[in-house]
Order: sequence, then C-alpha cells, then structure tokens
Amino acid sequence: MLDKTRQNICTLPDVAADVKAKVAGTLQWVGMSDIEMPICINADTEIPPSVARVRAEVSLDDESKRGIHMSRLYLACDEVFSHQSIDFQTLSQLTEQFLQSHSEMSQNALVEVDFDALIRRKALVSDNSGWRSYPVSLLLVREKDEIKHIELDFSVTYSSTCPCSAALARTLIQENFKNNFSPKDLNFDEVLAWIGSEQGINATPHAQRSTAHVRTILKNDCRQIPLQKYIDIVEESLQTVVQAAVKREDEQEFARLNGKNLLFCEDAARRIKHALQQQDDLDGFWLRVHHHESLHPHDATAEASSD
Repeated sequence: MLDKTRQNICTLPDVAADVKAKVAGTLQWVGMSDIEMPICINADTEIPPSVARVRAEVSLDDESKRGIHMSRLYLACDEVFSHQSIDFQTLSQLTEQFLQSHSEMSQNALVEVDFDALIRRKALVSDNSGWRSYPVSLLLVREKDEIKHIELDFSVTYSSTCPCSAALARTLIQENFKNNFSPKDLNFDEVLAWIGSEQGINATPHAQRSTAHVRTILKNDCRQIPLQKYIDIVEESLQTVVQAAVKREDEQEFARLNGKNLLFCEDAARRIKHALQQQDDLDGFWLRVHHHESLHPHDATAEASSD
C-alpha cells in the first residue's frame, strides 16, 4: 500500500511544468502577494514582532514555460521569515533563493514586505512615552546576480494648521480688541485677562490631521533597516507630528509648535524634500503629503521627488 502511495505521488501531473504555454511570451513578474508571515525586524531601533504581508515574484523569461513554481517561493519565504530577522541582507539572500529554485526560467526576482512598525516615542515635554504605529514597506529587486535597488517606504502622521486660516483668525482678534478697548484707556491687567478669555480669543485657525508618504531609495550596500533615522528626519522637518501619551504641558507645547509651524501642503512637502536632499546615503526619494482638510470635504495634496 505504501509503495502505491509513493507511486501515485511520483506520477502526479505538473501542468505548469509539463505543458507548454498556448500563447508564448515572457512576463516581467509572476508570483504571489499578501503572503502572511511573522516578522522580526533588524532595524536601528527596537521594534516588537509583527505580522507582515509579503510579495514574492520572479520574472518568467522562458516564453515556452506555462508557469513558475509558486510553492518554492512560499517555502523559501516561510523558512526565512520564521527563523531570521529581516533586513536588506536577508531579503537579498531570499531573492537569490528565488532565482536558484527557478534557474531554468527566471533571471530577476523581487520581494516586498508590508507591515506596521510600533516605535516608542517620547512625549514633547513630560517624562511620558507611548507607542506610535508606522506603516512600512520594504522592497528589494534583483536583476540576475546584482541588486537593482532597495526601497524603504513609510508614512508619518502630523498636524497642519492652515496659514490662511491663522491670518484670518488674527484679523478677527484684532477687530475684537479694537471694539473692546480704546487707545486712551488701556489697562495692562485688564488686557492680559481679556487675552486669556474666550471673549478675547474669538477665532481660532483650522487644523487637520495630515499624512506624509515617503519612499526612499537606499544604497545597494545597505543592510540594517534605517527606519528610525528616516522617520526622525521627516518628523523633525515637520515639527508637528501627532503624539501618543500627553499631559497638559505636552498639549500646550503641541499647540505652540503648531502656531510656530503653520503649514500649507506645499510647505510640508518642501520641508521634507529639503531634509531628504541632505542625506548622502540615498539614491533617490519620492514623497506625497495629504492634508485631510477640516474646512473642506477633500484633501489638499502635494508631491515631490529627487531630481
């Protein structure tokens, strides 16, 4: 009985390998996406283990082949993600395995990894800290025996206070002041109390939660994932990133930073672009910001990239 079972397994048909394509042609990428995998990251900051969705693909360069070996891609991913920390060196080795298992039909390979990275962030003023979640994507593309390029993509959430709205609010406050005080009758204590009241500050600018999507193209010899480095660069350029754990002093500092950093979407995009242009370990970048307007039912957007 055992011998018959083995015989049946040996004779199971492999249509993808044994049957030629009815319409011949090469394909740039073939494989799988959204493969569920556990993930531990070798990054420049401590990140708790998470769940990843992986895209694993190879080129189909033999136009007579009907299909690739999907299971070989999955098993290679399973072995790596289940037992190793993921960085660009690991992903490079994984694409080498993809090509070794498809040497008769493929010359190029890629792996893309999407996950949410939890990073602990310090409060603005107090001693508190809290977790912030950043959507992250890693991409490595291999052409034959060389890495073509590697990418680190991530998103940052921040607050944007409208400069136009702030100017209009200040005008209303000035008019309100003129209606309540005369030049001949100004009492410092009364003015000070009035400024601190709802009657005094009768208008506030509108602000909204905003998102910056950033794609960095790293040098091909990059190994460890420089995630916190580039998140810090983007957040420091904006100055108004959203906070996790806050006390009143943190909220007050957040209000001060928003007032000091009034941002159109154009301003935010230019700030990030300028900060990324200073980084020597980048081969390029792309960014897009979305200001999820509180005044409008649509977003304000701006996009920029390296030259």
